[in-house]
Amino acid sequence: MFKNHPWGLAPLFFIEMWERLSFYVIGGILLLYALDTERGGLGLQAVQANDIVGTYLAFVYATPFLGGLVADRMLGFRRSVLIGGLCMACGLFSLGTPGETFFVLGLVLVCIGNGFFKPNISAMVGNLYEKGDARRDAGFSIFYVGINIGSFVAFVASAWVREHWGWFWTFRMAGCGLLIGVALLLVFWQRLGVADRPPQKRPDDVSIGRIVGSILLPALVVGYLGYWLASSQFPGSPVTPQMCGFLAGMLPVIVFFVRLGTTATAEEKPGLLALLPIYVAGGTFFMVLHLNTTALTSWAEVDTRRHDGNVFDLLGTKQDAMPSYFRNAGADVPRPHRDTLVVVDPKVARMFGTSRLDAASVAAVAKAHAELELVVSEGTLAGARQATEPAIDRRAANVYPDGSITVKEVRDSHGSPTVAVDLVQGTPRVARAAFVRKVGDRQVPVLLVDQGVFDDVYRRTDANTPSLPPGDFLRVTSPEVFQAANALCVILLTSPIVLFWAWMRRRGNEIGTAHKIFYGLLLTMLSMLVMAFAGWLTEHGMLKVSAWWLIGAYAVVTMGELCLSPMGLSLVTKLSPKRYVGLMMGGWFCATAFGNKLSGFFGGVRSLMEPMAFFLVLAAVVAGVAIAIRFVLPWLDRVLKQYKA
Repeated sequence: MFKNHPWGLAPLFFIEMWERLSFYVIGGILLLYALDTERGGLGLQAVQANDIVGTYLAFVYATPFLGGLVADRMLGFRRSVLIGGLCMACGLFSLGTPGETFFVLGLVLVCIGNGFFKPNISAMVGNLYEKGDARRDAGFSIFYVGINIGSFVAFVASAWVREHWGWFWTFRMAGCGLLIGVALLLVFWQRLGVADRPPQKRPDDVSIGRIVGSILLPALVVGYLGYWLASSQFPGSPVTPQMCGFLAGMLPVIVFFVRLGTTATAEEKPGLLALLPIYVAGGTFFMVLHLNTTALTSWAEVDTRRHDGNVFDLLGTKQDAMPSYFRNAGADVPRPHRDTLVVVDPKVARMFGTSRLDAASVAAVAKAHAELELVVSEGTLAGARQATEPAIDRRAANVYPDGSITVKEVRDSHGSPTVAVDLVQGTPRVARAAFVRKVGDRQVPVLLVDQGVFDDVYRRTDANTPSLPPGDFLRVTSPEVFQAANALCVILLTSPIVLFWAWMRRRGNEIGTAHKIFYGLLLTMLSMLVMAFAGWLTEHGMLKVSAWWLIGAYAVVTMGELCLSPMGLSLVTKLSPKRYVGLMMGGWFCATAFGNKLSGFFGGVRSLMEPMAFFLVLAAVVAGVAIAIRFVLPWLDRVLKQYKA
């Protein structure tokens, strides 16, 4: 794969692969962790959880704006990548530590670290090639394979680790992977000097102080005004204050890049201005692609028949189907035995599902259900027996001292009442406890659920609906593993697409880089039309549909990605002045950040719309941008020819 390419591409490929493995672990499980009320997650509302994911994705792609600038002016690329890798590793280990403060700190550190890492390793790849080198596009496509190998392994590994060891060990596993990437960078440090360059600064460059004063401070002020306006004038709206604040704060950044192009020298101006529509196309594409972390992950969890056979069953990434899986499952889907579920007070059920029980609640359940036996796998509780069976520990919940947990009723994104569970940070657990019921000759660990959940499980059943043995659970594909379809398709399709482009070039019908981006948008639109048809098949969200619809949509959007994303990265390095490569790469990621925040917004409102209508709206947005790009294609072609790009 690396034959006929400069030395340095291979080590950068593997460094990026390990970093992306770690990065995509967060993308795969963050929303699931935030929403989860059955496996020890945070148990947040849908709008709030999607807003957190969207904000994280926005800032993780916005920080490269500053990271690229600092690398250009102060640190150089290698040192920036090293600092970014170490910072991200610290963030992942923080996410793997219980507590709200560690959760927030971890996301902040990952965002900052990615700002140093992501734009500068891409710029290092670009530095391996001279201007006009025809191998550059292929080099970025190969580099993109490394990204997606890491992505594929991340989704598979995170599903397996999460199922066997829980949420926190999944984040820790990702941190270890990132340290491997950092170690590779240090091993090849001297030889990768060919891809680095000393920081450069010209007298007419915009100073960092001016950027802070004219961009960052206005962004903070305008962003705060947007946040205040949304929170005071539109409380309870799906368009959250965080959403309005971020989008408003992006306005000074947009103005900066427009002015950078319009005020540049005559030699640099065409290239810098040509990047603006490329940024728009990239932001639109990533708005759709990164629905994989929000709306499409929710689709995989809620609307996909994950118990049917699909290609990911071969990977062994399955989990037990919890009660929520059966809310829109057909009568043919086997249900858990009724003795496996025990109805309790909704507040206690939510506490159990988020693995935060206090000792008083445990005692209350034991008193109300004399048929249940209290068992502990760790620590001690009055009246409990010790047990070490893995099957029992899997159904156990963490128990904390009385007074350390607050349970309150709040409104969810639909305005319906729901329960939130808050634990005083730093409180040590006193035990892990499970409730066991004897059914025949079996000791069956049970789940504590409220009456509404119990009714949802069995509402759509009939006399022919199969029932599982007591204590057994239906095995289903883990929802995050479907995101691996995107990475798998990149790995499988990159070579055929690159060969197709080479074949067209030999025939004298070369497809220009700008045209590839246009075709990428058309394919992105088509992927949303595939999902719109799948939405129609759900009959207004009342039925689950085959996993192949989601896999098919990922395959189509991946073809669009291969036409657009590596081409966008390549164009940034082709059209930017050398002294601005890191900064303009940061601009590409700012555009991505804008799209990512919209991904979080659309993920939050997905449940408020009809499934088919939701995806048709997204297809229409992409179509509008594609039409605009089509109109400017002749001008883009002229600029690319001028720059020999």
